[in-house]
Amino acid sequence: MVTSDLFENNPKIDAFVVLDESNRFYFTHFETSFGAVVISRDKNVFITDFRYQAEAMEKIRNFEIVITNYSGFYDKIAEVLTSMGAKTVGYGEKMYIDEFNTFKSALSEFKLKPSEAAIAAKRAVKTEEEIKLIVTAQQIAEGALKRAISHVKAGMTERELMAEINYEMIMGGAEKYSFETIVAFGANSAQPHHHPSDKKLEKNELILVDMGVKYNGYCSDMTRTFCIGNAGQQLTDVYNIVKEAQEYAIKNIKAGMTCHDADALAREFITSNGYGDHFGHSFGHGVGVDIHEDPRVGSGSQTILQPNMVITAEPGIYLPGIGGVRIEDMLVVKEGGVTDITSYDKKLNI
Repeated sequence: MVTSDLFENNPKIDAFVVLDESNRFYFTHFETSFGAVVISRDKNVFITDFRYQAEAMEKIRNFEIVITNYSGFYDKIAEVLTSMGAKTVGYGEKMYIDEFNTFKSALSEFKLKPSEAAIAAKRAVKTEEEIKLIVTAQQIAEGALKRAISHVKAGMTERELMAEINYEMIMGGAEKYSFETIVAFGANSAQPHHHPSDKKLEKNELILVDMGVKYNGYCSDMTRTFCIGNAGQQLTDVYNIVKEAQEYAIKNIKAGMTCHDADALAREFITSNGYGDHFGHSFGHGVGVDIHEDPRVGSGSQTILQPNMVITAEPGIYLPGIGGVRIEDMLVVKEGGVTDITSYDKKLNI
């Protein structure tokens, strides 16, 4: 993982200390429950304990591996920083108060500078290798949904469909789910983050599925809304509005525009069709090692979209007591537009 741009953009920092689990994985491509990454301009060190020693030495490239234990953890970080000759240290994590106090005490000889935004900005722009992993994760998810949805029938519960999807994701090559799979039938689809229940599917009800997998540490994210039978005129109209809003936004988003303006493309379309009050969440978000990363593609966000950011496009309309529609694709931002890496069709009726 090239880190030179971290120092180019933060020239007064001599070294970075990375404690967050996702950030550690980002820099090392090695998943652990304990450890720290310490990066200077000319040296990378990964600190962990004996549980990960052999595997870390086998799998991590371009890092010196240092073994410690919990009681000596922060002192070991200070020791490594001293060996690097660091004086100003960036740290990129939110910490509990007691943890931060221990961290600050152990690193009292260094000038500490919060650097969460710097690391988040680096993670937001993906390398070509990261994009390939996300594309593969998305392909696994799409195959899983295609197989699972073929088993849908009236009388099936939300939990049963969730179990089918989860099974197919793992059997299709996923390491794990990138978040808890959302399956919502009928009026439950009006709850954007509904937890699957024992609600049984009835004919002519909406089926909303929001799902994603992790593959080699990288996430996918996709939502589709279906119906077996006839959803009725109102929900069919809502479906078409959401679909057209998403298509309009995807056609017009490009590098250089703000996240606020990207969000507005779909939001204004939905508002012009009378449902602005029923689209209550952001248009999208970044995806990578975590399912939600920078940038936040929402109203009020002035973050500039950059080439190779991977974002979701997920407008929705939610009518309490009736039903909701969300359609979500993943996009790679490019200079003149975006590449949609989601190929699953957008037919309402199955």
